[in-house]
Amino acid sequence: MIRKPEYVFARDAEWAALSRFVESEAPNTRLGVVSGRRRQGKTFLLNALVEAVGGFYFAASEDTETEGLRRFGEALAFHTGGGGRYQFDNWDQAVDRLYATVPDGIVVIDEFPYLTKASPVLPSLFQRALDPGGIARRSNTKILLCGSAMSVMGGLLAGDAPLRGRASLELIVSPMDYLTAARFWGCDSEHELAVLLHSIVGGTPAYRHEFIYSDAPSSLAEFDDWVIRAVLNPVVPLFREARYLLAEETEIRDPALYHAVLGAIATGHNTRGGIAGYLGRPSTHIGHPLTVLEDSRLIHREQDAFKPGKFTYRITEPLITFYESVMRRTWSFLERGLAGQAWEVSRSGFLSQVVGPHFEELCREFTIANSLDLFGELPGQVSPGVVPDPSNRRSIQVDVAAVAPGEAGARPRVIALGEAKWGKVMGLRHLERLRRAGELLAVKGYDTGGMSLLCYSGAGFDAELRAASARDSRIVLIDLPRLYGRAAG
Repeated sequence: MIRKPEYVFARDAEWAALSRFVESEAPNTRLGVVSGRRRQGKTFLLNALVEAVGGFYFAASEDTETEGLRRFGEALAFHTGGGGRYQFDNWDQAVDRLYATVPDGIVVIDEFPYLTKASPVLPSLFQRALDPGGIARRSNTKILLCGSAMSVMGGLLAGDAPLRGRASLELIVSPMDYLTAARFWGCDSEHELAVLLHSIVGGTPAYRHEFIYSDAPSSLAEFDDWVIRAVLNPVVPLFREARYLLAEETEIRDPALYHAVLGAIATGHNTRGGIAGYLGRPSTHIGHPLTVLEDSRLIHREQDAFKPGKFTYRITEPLITFYESVMRRTWSFLERGLAGQAWEVSRSGFLSQVVGPHFEELCREFTIANSLDLFGELPGQVSPGVVPDPSNRRSIQVDVAAVAPGEAGARPRVIALGEAKWGKVMGLRHLERLRRAGELLAVKGYDTGGMSLLCYSGAGFDAELRAASARDSRIVLIDLPRLYGRAAG
């Protein structure tokens, strides 16, 4: 494997995938597609790859076709060391010259969606080059097409797209998981601080240095001051980043509508009907915005563990949740430099509406990563679920439900039910809720015989719950040290 430079933090799996692609001697390994939302380090990673092995790197920008061809010609001429630039009348000529000029090695075309926006024919030209008898077959060149517009990049290899079936690599550079992010921010031993930070900046590496002057809170006591000076400060680039994330998606043409959809989800209206009601629109009118946000990987549709036809939506980018829940409501105060006052009135809402649900998601992530240790098997699904309790005229919200893969003719089997509380010490009443949910599921035909009961808490557990756990191995208590004490995977 190509040696990863020391300045590349983590990203071992991504580097290994790129190395296998570059070093492959298979004759059909000629095209790779690398995508991921902005700020995840794609360009940084690909630049490191080109520096390690040599090759041609071109970063596209929002140009007209003529300007794009001019810039591409200049970059290609500079790569050859000849100076000046190649003159191209169209991309047909440019693609032919690319393969002739770089007959061996790696070619990286970054922000490829910018080029296809001005020149939609480009994917078809690469298809022709890669087809039997095409110019790519007469060289050893390997092309990596990279982009941040997820809806565009996802469409490159989908359906009847020209490049479908031509790629040997489809790599999505995702945000770092919460454990890696804690190490990256230097707070892997400050667990409460790690959760609070991840609730705002998630696992996006660019936010650590470029966006906030490498400013990071050194302790939990400094967190509030850090939020005021680094996140709610109009002169710091992170301040407007959530707005830009939405504006950069090419399929989003009505930002106000999309912000309204995200605002609904961020405030707990996370079903299709709930979103429509929050917006005062028929549910049929929000189908397209939801699809675009899903394709852009800004939201995720999650199936209820116990109702196959019921889905909820959650925002995948914590900074957007923070913006919609905290910043958007106090925007006029923030723009006037009144960040201290805005945070004072928003902090409790941040803990309940942002950190609480985010902690639940971290608990589900932990459960997936550690399911073999927890249960000795892999669940088919780990998600939230709602269990109706008709006799008490209520529903029980289960934060973490692990359900076994379905087997023909067998009853659906519940592996575990879990409840997550960020700011509350958990006790027997929380355990009883899980037991009651298990009883109701058994009545509905679920197999709950060997079910575990999981209690996740950011504030700890009382003595009675600890004693119950000591008596019954199926009662599992997971606090912050355990949540952060085991490597994912």
